Amino acid sequence: MKYDNEEKAIIDAYDSGRMKLSKPTKAEIASIKAAADNTFKKDKRITIRLYEHDFTGIQVKAMEMGIPYQTLISGVIHRYVEGDLKIKTG
Repeated sequence: MKYDNEEKAIIDAYDSGRMKLSKPTKAEIASIKAAADNTFKKDKRITIRLYEHDFTGIQVKAMEMGIPYQTLISGVIHRYVEGDLKIKTG
């Protein structure tokens, strides 16, 4: 596995004893669990209309990725909202 410089520095610090792992508190564990639950909580249902060829293309892409097409659509929308996907202009 290849590591970037930051990852190598962390591994070196741990291996040399300059960095120690700490056990999370019960409050930290609860906070992490709550964040994880909220991350995967989908509580809104919508209906959209798509061109047939777009829907077929989405189904094909999802099948190639081994995921349900709804998951692919939701993921694309999420990445766009978070700013990870940009619309090409010009």
